[in-house]
Amino acid sequence: MFSFIKKQFIDIIQWENPDDETLVWRFPIADQEIQNGASLTVRESQMALFVDEGKTADVFSAGMYKLNTQTLPVLTYLKNWDKLFESPFKSDVYFFNVKQQLARKWGTAQPVTVRDPEFGAVQLRSFGMYSYRISDPETFFKQVSGVVESYTGHQLEQQLRNIAVTQLAAVFGNSGTPFLDMAANQILLSQKLAENLAPEFARLGLTLENATVESISLPDNIQQALDKKISMGIVGNLDTYTKFQTAEAIPLAAQNEGGVAGIGAGLGVGAGIGQAMAGAMAGMMQPNAQPAAGEAAAPVQTATEDPQAKLQKLKALLDGGLISAEDFEKAKAEVLKQLIG
Repeated sequence: MFSFIKKQFIDIIQWENPDDETLVWRFPIADQEIQNGASLTVRESQMALFVDEGKTADVFSAGMYKLNTQTLPVLTYLKNWDKLFESPFKSDVYFFNVKQQLARKWGTAQPVTVRDPEFGAVQLRSFGMYSYRISDPETFFKQVSGVVESYTGHQLEQQLRNIAVTQLAAVFGNSGTPFLDMAANQILLSQKLAENLAPEFARLGLTLENATVESISLPDNIQQALDKKISMGIVGNLDTYTKFQTAEAIPLAAQNEGGVAGIGAGLGVGAGIGQAMAGAMAGMMQPNAQPAAGEAAAPVQTATEDPQAKLQKLKALLDGGLISAEDFEKAKAEVLKQLIG
């Protein structure tokens, strides 16, 4: 009988085997009562909160405590205890994991639309990481976890990610930084994001330790359009680019049987392709352009080249080892044939 009665009273309260993922754990009291003078042990990286009938009471940081009316002033007030009252009592005890929750990921499930100084309205995707810890158990209990047996970081992080994405849109929209410059300004964007997130986390009883923006990208269709624009910028002068492609093609043609036979006739054409295309592009850009008064119209470029010049180019290719003697003779015969015929 004595053993049964003894089991109804709790002498030691502690969270012996916490895991990193659990943020809140309720000490299992069930139908038992806490012995007046019981020992409360709160380890490093923990805090404890007494809750009386759903109302938050006393909070304990790391240390060892003897529970009585002096160490439980709030609970004593809530229960209207006399200072000399020494009977066992009932109260829920919650332990909180206050270690930093490191390397938590956030990201935009859907693109965020912002106004870009260069491209107008654009949609951005972004990903990053953040770290936080519980700093105010009473607020966290009231705003987040409530009366539960346990509460994990996994349950919390969806809400935190939503907060991060909401603030991210505000940061990008108000930064005034063009998309092309965002990668170079990720540190500043991260700092601004952390400033916006800190008060939002504090309302939940959390302290934001850090927040980083690790990548910023465009949706695939917008990125493809940007890639084309960048490619055109790299090409630059269309005339020069076309001549370069023609020169690159000559050694390849020389490797194919009969491939060089048409080089002589085509050299002049290849040399004039860039100018012709550039002239066409200029005409499209300025269809109404007229020559100034007294200024003669520019002569029309033709693809025809003097046969002697063709032969000289073929001889230069032969001397440079770019074509064989056999290819040279074939190409020369083709040029002479055109000249005579």
